[in-house]
Amino acid sequence: MGATLIDGKAIALRVRREVAEATRELKARTGRVPGLAVIRVGEDPASKIYVTGKQKAAAEVGFEASEHHFPETASHAEVQARLEALNADPAVHGILVQLPVPKQVDSAALLRILRPDKDADGLHPVNAGLLAQGRDATVACTPWGVMRMLQEIDCKPAGKRAVVVGRSILVGRPMALLLLNADATVTVCHRKSNLPEEVARGDILVAAVGVPELIKGAWIKPGAVVIDVGINRLPSGKLVGDVEFAAAAERASHITPVPGGVGPMTIAMLLSNTLRNARALLGA
Repeated sequence: MGATLIDGKAIALRVRREVAEATRELKARTGRVPGLAVIRVGEDPASKIYVTGKQKAAAEVGFEASEHHFPETASHAEVQARLEALNADPAVHGILVQLPVPKQVDSAALLRILRPDKDADGLHPVNAGLLAQGRDATVACTPWGVMRMLQEIDCKPAGKRAVVVGRSILVGRPMALLLLNADATVTVCHRKSNLPEEVARGDILVAAVGVPELIKGAWIKPGAVVIDVGINRLPSGKLVGDVEFAAAAERASHITPVPGGVGPMTIAMLLSNTLRNARALLGA
């Protein structure tokens, strides 16, 4: 393997230590700590694991964390009422609606109702719009974590060609905008793209499509930085990313493993976003 592994666990731990230190400082100055509230509807097993992890991480850095869990049968009105109460609660600085939600609950409507200054996930249309304009905004956690990883390995996007595979509102679109705002030349790929041709041009490749090993190692530009956001479970139980890891690692300069790469960064940046909101709301 020629590539250097990018250790997401170690970088995430650094971010969490920074947040814990800043939380202690905030408490010393204001007597308050950041409050993170997570709304979860239904019994999706992956969501339950994610929310438990988020709650634990928030408590470890000194936040007040709360989960607001509704049964699978909850109405949209019930969930909206709780969200509006959290919007009004001065002890809550970050709110996260855990997706997916059951079909009777309109997640897009909930995201619109969520206060932009309490948005912990960077998904409110106002924050997405500010990011698109290159202005200060709360940014979706996973792409924000990728930018921190690039910083940690001293990869400066300015002047480089970045290729983003995937265009979701959670990862692909905000990722492309962050790289564009960092002065990279950005190509966004999707199911209609000529992937071998486009991937081969990328000095920085970010893959976020959720298709196991879709991107072949032979496509990778020699010396590229490869960030694999995908996490897919094969029938054997093995976890793999969206990139054919072993072959890609022979050509890349740096690459993220799966698991242990981008995953740990997402929760770390959720904490960072909540701290950022708390400082602004508390005038600190």
